[in-house]
Amino acid sequence: MNGQDLIRGVDLLNREKNIPRELIFSSIEKALRLAITKWQITTLAAAKPKKTKKKEKIEVLLDANGLPPMAEVDPDEIKEEDIHVSIDRQNGTITARYKDEILSPETVGRIAAQSAKQLMIQNFREAESEQVFNEYNAQKGDQLQGQVTRLEKGAATISLGKVEALLPRSEQIPGETHHVGERVKAVILEVRRVGHRVRIVLSRTHPDFVRRLFENEIPEISDRTIEIKAVSREAGYRSKVAVSSIDTKVDCVGACVGVRGSRIKNIVDELGGERIDIVRWNDSLQVLIPYALQPAVVEEVFLYPKLGRAIVLVKDDQLSLAIGRRGQNVRLASKLVGWDIDIMTHDELNVVIEKAEGWFSLLPNVTSEMVEGFIEEGFLSYEDITYMEPAQLAEMTGLTEGQAEDLVAFAEEAAEQVEQEKLAQQELAASEEDDEYAVPAPVPAAKAKVSEFDSLFSDSPAETVEPAAPVAEGETVVADEDTSIKE
Repeated sequence: MNGQDLIRGVDLLNREKNIPRELIFSSIEKALRLAITKWQITTLAAAKPKKTKKKEKIEVLLDANGLPPMAEVDPDEIKEEDIHVSIDRQNGTITARYKDEILSPETVGRIAAQSAKQLMIQNFREAESEQVFNEYNAQKGDQLQGQVTRLEKGAATISLGKVEALLPRSEQIPGETHHVGERVKAVILEVRRVGHRVRIVLSRTHPDFVRRLFENEIPEISDRTIEIKAVSREAGYRSKVAVSSIDTKVDCVGACVGVRGSRIKNIVDELGGERIDIVRWNDSLQVLIPYALQPAVVEEVFLYPKLGRAIVLVKDDQLSLAIGRRGQNVRLASKLVGWDIDIMTHDELNVVIEKAEGWFSLLPNVTSEMVEGFIEEGFLSYEDITYMEPAQLAEMTGLTEGQAEDLVAFAEEAAEQVEQEKLAQQELAASEEDDEYAVPAPVPAAKAKVSEFDSLFSDSPAETVEPAAPVAEGETVVADEDTSIKE
């Protein structure tokens, strides 16, 4: 290969694989240096007498084309660092020498040349892998578009041009399907090395995917007039996006929705019909939390910074709306604001506080003032106390650190007991639901009176037996079934 062919090959690698030219040149130089070293040692060792008491100097002719011969060299003294190889970056001329003597790389032989080739290929692959890793690792969270090349067990392989990426089934929006040849948008979730290769993992379920869609669809976001403050998402079902505007003349919510919903419609279509709530951001949690819980109407918000908790009071008719289907609305609102949110009515809050007062009064070394202080700080259960470090608890209550440790240990045991009782009640409720259509056994009148009498001396409230409902006119009660049949 002449110098110009070498330069063209280097330029081709640089253009197609995006490997720096200097790295290519240095890899070739390193490979040639290794090849010459191996060839010299092999040649000299073969020519060296097998049995000799003293090392003999062997003269080896490296070039039959009139280049100066190498001086007498002991094969055991040959070191790779004594061999210097350089390539002219302009014309591709290769110069090799051992110390002060010029060598000819063309005479190294087939085996040494093959070793050099393998080393160069390995270096180029490592360089290409490093280049791909650095390029895509810097783009984490950015949106890309690629084409599906194959599908395997639900996972899709996406071609991004020079490299391929993986879109796992777990990172696809629930309910969507892809096919070979389809153009797919996704964000880079992870870039990691697997041996000498780089694996790029994409996602369509990450909240950043919604964020990038907003940035691409709404010009006011791309030019920073409107800023996306936070995004919470349950892919395929619902997302909440909090936005704010630096220009008082620009309505951040209206700009995101667009005329007759034209802008938001394109985003919803890309997400397969996923519902999107656009929330107006406010630095005050007292204002932001009601916005985040829309469309429910909130009456009052209590903030407890020590626990990172907010208790939100709503009316009875707003409770289910604030919580959402399977708790989705309050869960997304909590992720959006970064605080735990408990939705309650006034009556529920009073019941919780009453229970907390009873529980906390059992704690060791606790006074009534401490119980009141716990509730004012938002502690409503034993579990809440277990979140505190003994040192923090001692500072808050005035107890010693040892007393605070005893208090936390008691709370941990009590919280576990309360949890077991709750599970037992749930199991009992489930069994009663299974026996919903079973006929209850009759209770003798005498036994009912004894139970009522005993309840007067019991700490727990007695169960009240509701009187049987009167039979409506025209209705017949069937004794062996818990149903009513109208005639």
